[in-house]
Amino acid sequence: MTRSDNHTLIWTGSYTADSGGHGAGIGAVSANPDATLTWLGTAAKADSPSFIAVHPSLPVVYAVGETAKTVQAYRRRGEFGLEAAGEPWAAGEAACHVAVDPGGRFLIVACWGDGQVLLYELDADGGMTARYSAEPSVDPRGDAETDDGGRPSRAHASLMLADGRIMTTDLGHDLLRVWNYVPGAGLAADHEVMLPKGSGPRHLVQHPGGTVFVVSEYSIEVFAVRAASDTGGFELVGRGPATTGGAQEGDSAAEIALAPDGRHAYVGVRGSNRISVLQVEDGTTDGTTGQLRPLGDFASGGDWPRHHLVRNGWLHVAHERSHDVTTFRLDPDTGLPGDVRHRLVAGSPTALVVAS
Repeated sequence: MTRSDNHTLIWTGSYTADSGGHGAGIGAVSANPDATLTWLGTAAKADSPSFIAVHPSLPVVYAVGETAKTVQAYRRRGEFGLEAAGEPWAAGEAACHVAVDPGGRFLIVACWGDGQVLLYELDADGGMTARYSAEPSVDPRGDAETDDGGRPSRAHASLMLADGRIMTTDLGHDLLRVWNYVPGAGLAADHEVMLPKGSGPRHLVQHPGGTVFVVSEYSIEVFAVRAASDTGGFELVGRGPATTGGAQEGDSAAEIALAPDGRHAYVGVRGSNRISVLQVEDGTTDGTTGQLRPLGDFASGGDWPRHHLVRNGWLHVAHERSHDVTTFRLDPDTGLPGDVRHRLVAGSPTALVVAS
């Protein structure tokens, strides 16, 4: 949903005082025709709404409360306001990600603290009506490798796949888990894809050609998985570094986003504060090879680039620790960013989501 034909509304997640942050809740930002950003105000006061999702057809927004261990629905009010729709629903420890089914049937919350993956069914008005816990993750290396004392499950994100299934990441167990939605029951396990130990799969995005690209927080890599034509099970088809310069001491990868035409991917790396630009192999747009080639690393323009958004030839980067959002113009041919074109002050921003 836009403010006008020329101004796009963007919601911002944040960390608030309960998490040591400087935010006030869900923020509202106007993206202007020249790609500058204007702070409109706090759309809804909330405790650490660190990730946000938008209903596909209704004026409803969902946000996790990371410290409060909740998920809350909000309805649009006025130009950019949000008001709580009902009471918050219980989630798990450090609920850090929320995503909504394209059909508006359910939403999924991933919880970093206890590894829970939770499904909430939605009614015709976008309200939550039921909560289901998915089967807990079991470390596939737990029996054979006990020297690490047992690794905790760390669910981190979910992705609605083009074929109707759902894929979630488990950063602690180095797993991609694929699910089917069962109305009235929640998520039924389909299969898992095991990634290298210690890689830490975090966020993921599906290429228009079907390949899913996954950025790993710990190893600073991008993995590519694709559904086999005969079985439908996802298989690892590509693996490579997320940057040209390699991982530096204290680095952790955060977000991965694709350009709308599918030719380039953008990875944020916290610590060294870089955005890495990667090209789908040979510049093709089908993504079937699963190979990404790093083109270059660029200063993100702030401290701790936690999330970023690619839209209309522009890149917006949210910096949790320097409390700002930087904007870059992307070259239409190479996909590479230029210098910082604009900087918006925002308290501890953690997510940028277009209101649609």
